[in-house]
Amino acid sequence: MSTRFILINTSHAGNVGAAARAMKTMGFDDLVVVAPRWANVLNREETIQRASGALDVLKNARVVATLDEALDGMTHLCATAMTPRDFGPPTRTPREHFELLLKKTVHGQEICRPEPDLADRTKEYDETQVTPGLAGPPQGMAFLFGCERFGMSNDDVYRCHVALSIPSNPQFASLNLAAALQLVAYEWRLALGGFAVTAADNVAGGAGAPVSGHTNGEPADARQLAGMLEHWERSLIAIGFLDPQAPKKLMPRLNQLFNRAGVTQEEIHILRGIAKMMVTKG
Repeated sequence: MSTRFILINTSHAGNVGAAARAMKTMGFDDLVVVAPRWANVLNREETIQRASGALDVLKNARVVATLDEALDGMTHLCATAMTPRDFGPPTRTPREHFELLLKKTVHGQEICRPEPDLADRTKEYDETQVTPGLAGPPQGMAFLFGCERFGMSNDDVYRCHVALSIPSNPQFASLNLAAALQLVAYEWRLALGGFAVTAADNVAGGAGAPVSGHTNGEPADARQLAGMLEHWERSLIAIGFLDPQAPKKLMPRLNQLFNRAGVTQEEIHILRGIAKMMVTKG
């Protein structure tokens, strides 16, 4: 399982550096910045100063133009939204959601949690007992953070499987971007088991070694899902089911439906075939 932190439209360079530092303290190094205010944000002096030694994270980071690029390969998307929405994915605390995602039970026995190190060891729990809404254990976890002033847009939140909300003082719930990222990164690292020493038999491929393959097929990533939804949107317009002048929330609702279903890559091809036939036979 890979973990990616995505900063969207970040306006203050220092927050990118501080985010890199927060990530490194929790053992994560995949940072993507989407359309920041400064195109050279990773090399700005304030960024480097606030990174405070996490220069390897900055060196590994990428700046991209669109959220689609940032989500490439990610299968489980977590928005961060302090303001409740009247529509969209469920809102949960990070700890609550991570436990739902990772702490399942089989015949009354708790499944082993993923190993805490940075290697790809997260498939060693029983893959037939997965979180509802996923085709299998998430291969790519993405945490999305909006700009400092306005947070995430509704459209970006609608794409996610969950909106994470950090419990805080209702009279003063304002969190700095890097502080919010630090808390989410801490809770995710804690859910993965912290930094306990890995047993020797796990490293050598013994009884606790990772299990390969998925019982339900490879989960579709965010880009594949978005492409399929665009295909469906065109077909629904073509057959007169969707009015582009008054779309209401049809496409976001379909996005949420497919998020809950946890469609696989094979199912994406089937759904695209259906969309094609809508127009051909319509």
